[in-house]
Amino acid sequence: MKRQGRSLFKRVFPETTDYSSEVAAVIGAGGVAAIPTETSYGLAVDPHNQKALERLFSLKNRPPAKPVLVLVENSEFLSRLVSHTPANYIPLIKRYWPGPLTLIFPALPDLPKLLTAGTGTIGIRVSSNRIATEICRKAGGAITATSANLSGHAPARSADEVFDIFKDAIDIVVDGPVLSTAPCSTIVGQKDDQLTLIRKGMIPFNKLRSLY
Repeated sequence: MKRQGRSLFKRVFPETTDYSSEVAAVIGAGGVAAIPTETSYGLAVDPHNQKALERLFSLKNRPPAKPVLVLVENSEFLSRLVSHTPANYIPLIKRYWPGPLTLIFPALPDLPKLLTAGTGTIGIRVSSNRIATEICRKAGGAITATSANLSGHAPARSADEVFDIFKDAIDIVVDGPVLSTAPCSTIVGQKDDQLTLIRKGMIPFNKLRSLY
């Protein structure tokens, strides 16, 4: 049911047949969308659009030294963002994508520096949330997935919480289900060809290492 009195930004509902096309059009035009993922609501922009990224950082009050995570439709889209896929990521991708596992890849050198924070790396996952994946597909295969919050604060778990945080500062929100207070995605990188835990999350690190 549509909520009353909270309409400063446009809401779309997953029950409508064209919601994903509408959200993807906003992202493609340089706008900011709030969408549900398997962990929390996230802010989605075109990861190749410098102005959209600048707006995203401003909205979140996010330090430019912090990179932004990206969702891809599936692993076939990695080649548009990463220089190569480390061999020890392949078992993780096969087992845990789609899912709440973010992997840190070596980034293509021409990606916006705001996206990578100048690290030369980029965090990517394939979402297990149907809404997020559908929007990602319609938007060309890749969107940002930074949590819908002000930097340092808890992420939004519902469209109403997105409104409370951002009011009319974003363009469109998918009014999906209220999400549980589950942990964020697990973030894993590598050093000296060994897996390293960067952030604890929904998938325990020892469970990931058990694949080897």
